[in-house]
Amino acid sequence: MTVRTRILILLSAVVALAAVAVASVLHASARADRRDHAQAGGPKVTSGTVSLTGHGRMVFRNMAWGPHRDELTTVPASDPAGPRTASGVKCLRFYAASGTGVCLQAVHGPVSDTYRALILDDRLRTRDHYDVPGIPSRARVSPTGHFAAWTAFVGGDSYAGTNFSTRTAIVDTRTGELIPSLEAFRIVRDGHPYRAADTNFWGVTFAADDRTFYATLATKGSTYLVRGDLRTRTVTTLHANVECPSLSPDGTRVAYKKRVKGLPKDAPWHLYVLDLHTMRETPLAEPRSVDDQAVWKDTRTIVYALPGDYGADLYEVPADGSGQPRRISKAAVSPAYLR
Repeated sequence: MTVRTRILILLSAVVALAAVAVASVLHASARADRRDHAQAGGPKVTSGTVSLTGHGRMVFRNMAWGPHRDELTTVPASDPAGPRTASGVKCLRFYAASGTGVCLQAVHGPVSDTYRALILDDRLRTRDHYDVPGIPSRARVSPTGHFAAWTAFVGGDSYAGTNFSTRTAIVDTRTGELIPSLEAFRIVRDGHPYRAADTNFWGVTFAADDRTFYATLATKGSTYLVRGDLRTRTVTTLHANVECPSLSPDGTRVAYKKRVKGLPKDAPWHLYVLDLHTMRETPLAEPRSVDDQAVWKDTRTIVYALPGDYGADLYEVPADGSGQPRRISKAAVSPAYLR
């Protein structure tokens, strides 16, 4: 092969790669442009006032393409697929209770994004903000509104594998006192003090006493449901193979995702409910793998997100293992029910 032929082949390869790069950029730009326009048949979304007070409403992150994508929106809880009112406040993850909200946001920089947690009042005004050390994953507010928690990935970006690490923080929304990481808490496992360098916590859910919370502890390749005490700064293991717990409104049960043998490594979970008094597990009727921290719509119904055409859709299923899953809202994630 002559030098001239080699040069021509090299130039052809460079041109081809440049064409692929340009096509990729144009495709991404076109897709981003489409996301700014409402899609035919999608939910109706209009600007308006969104409040975190009152009863009988659901507030969530709107995923529908259009000018209100990623904004907090609200609908009547009795009509979750109905017209949406958008707030103008954008969040990646969200939760609210008793007039207090927590909104995990991306701050877009010239080189890379950073993240922050906003504590919102009942009119979605920012009361305080905190740096978040990685990609936001979970968010919760206590039933009283006095505490908020969030989890972020600080290494890796998926719970499916083992090569990830998380950071979970809790803040007192009244005083601003921040617990930057649950890893500082004392761990009691099987009745004995426990220490390990690989501990990870995620998925906080609060009880109504402004003291007790539940979360996931991961260590040595296993996960556990832990009960935490904010006064003694202690967590105690209760049950194995529990991730992303969500405490029922009456405080008696926890909904969670459980790894089930035989499922794909990237989709290993099924939804269960655990009775905290008997430790009896009930599998729910959702056959698909759910990677979400479920929400209790009421004492009988679990709501959760699954992948959808615009990112995620919301589904509900009975908490007693009966019935069938039902999609209740398209292009929606991170719901909070105002009670």
